[in-house]
Formats: sequence, C-alpha cells, structure tokens
Amino acid sequence: MSVNKPLKRRRRLSIAIPASIVEDIPHLREKTSRIGLIGRALAIFRVDEVIIYMDKPGRNQRRDAELLNLILSYMETPQYLRKHLFKIMPELKYAGTLPPLRTPHHPLQSRIKDLRIGEYRDGVIVSTDRRGAYVDIGVEKPAFIPDLKAALNSRVTVKIVRRAGRRVEAKLSDREEVNVYWGYRINPSWKTLKDLIEDSRFDIKIATSKYGRSISELIPDLTDRLKASRRILILFGAPAKGLYEIAEAVGVDLEEAVDYVINTIPNQATETVRTEEAIYATLSILNLYID
Repeated sequence: MSVNKPLKRRRRLSIAIPASIVEDIPHLREKTSRIGLIGRALAIFRVDEVIIYMDKPGRNQRRDAELLNLILSYMETPQYLRKHLFKIMPELKYAGTLPPLRTPHHPLQSRIKDLRIGEYRDGVIVSTDRRGAYVDIGVEKPAFIPDLKAALNSRVTVKIVRRAGRRVEAKLSDREEVNVYWGYRINPSWKTLKDLIEDSRFDIKIATSKYGRSISELIPDLTDRLKASRRILILFGAPAKGLYEIAEAVGVDLEEAVDYVINTIPNQATETVRTEEAIYATLSILNLYID
C-alpha cells in the first residue's frame, strides 16, 4: 500500500530544547539514544527547525550543545551522504544505533533506473570540471549539473531533469521549492531562553510546563492564533529544571513573556515528565491544529 508523502507545512514550526537535555546521562550510548528519540519526533511531526538554547547561565554548555547538534545533524543527513559529510568521531561511536528517519529526503531507491524525472534529491558535490559539477545523489553514478561552480563536499538539493542509460542530469534546486517535508534544520544558537523569547521572528511563542493551563482549556483560542501565525515557536524545559525556573534565572516572567504556557499532559501520574516525552506529547496534540 502506498502512502502519500507528507506535504510541507504552510507555517514554519520551530522548537527550542535546552543544551542540558542529556546532561543527566553519564554514558554516550544512552545520550545517543535520547537524542535519537528527539530526532524521530522532529521528523514525525514535520518540525522545520530545532533551536538549542543555553539553560544554565554562567556555565559553559558548548560541549553539550555541540553533541546535540552533531547527532541530530547526522540523523537528518541522508545515509548515502554521511560518508562525505562526517568524519570518524568518538561522539558518533553509537550512531549505528540511531533509528532511521525515513523522511522523503531519505529515499531507499539506490538505482539509476528507479529515478523519476522531476524528483528531488539531496546530494554532495564530489568533483568538478570545466563543464560543471558531479553530485553524489545515492545511485550508482554521480549526477551531472552543467555549468555549476561550487565547492567540493558542498551539500545541495537537486532536481532530476534527464536520465539516459547510466547518465543522469540534474539542476541545482532549493529546499524551499520542494513541496513535501524535507527534514529539519538545527540551530545551536548559543542563546539563552530570554534571547529566544525576545526574538521577533516568531508570531506565537508557546511554553510547555506541568504548571501551565490544561491544553483542553485553550484549544479554541489557541487554534485561532495558530491559524493566524506564520512562524511558531514551542519551548521545552530541561530534565533538572522546568521553564519557570529557567526563565526566572535569566530574569524573565514566563507567563508575561510568552503567548501561552500549556500543560499537554494534565493529571500526569509521574512526578516528572522527561523532555523527550514532553516533545512527543505536545507535538502529537498540536499537530492536529497547526495546519
């Protein structure tokens, strides 16, 4: 049974997660596993951007943020491009345990004969000559793009325009042209929660907390606001501290600073809800209303 490919959202959906999200886990294998769960959630719910923010003022969290950025980037990259874009690194020791995304830009077809004219592919420029560039798009031979001048190992999105035997010709495209969901982007912003909340790019900012109002009370008003928004930001707290505490540490009144503070798991039976669990719970509900 074939399944239609998921269309790109009309609204840009961003989520913000704290750099300390795996700080409570001592072993890299378990850190990798948790980040893998987050990467799957981003793909399942068609998140466009994940922002990593600094949630511990005065503490250097760059290493934690870089690990999140690295593993999430590795997951988002099509398998056939990883050998070009990632070196052997100790931080990727357990990358083989990560679940595949199986999004439209991670195609399983690896034969030239299966390519369709008009199909989009992500690729990496592997060689150039005076005529153009050759791009690895995950099939037996690189696709040729006439007259393209670009740096080797650049990641690009291309559109297949011609296929003749074992020769494939493509043209440079842009991910914004693709009308289906084409993966997420990672923004290791090095910003604090205060910086994010003050970012004027977002039309609506939603914080998540067990102390927020139940999502069921807010659905009518929230749905109208989502429909009127072009850029949406959903904020999540850390394993050790929720958003109220993180906001207070940077001198922000959370309820005054955001549009909504919502509880998407009312009457939770556990003392705490892990950040990755909150991401799944929140996005599974809002997914019904964002579009």
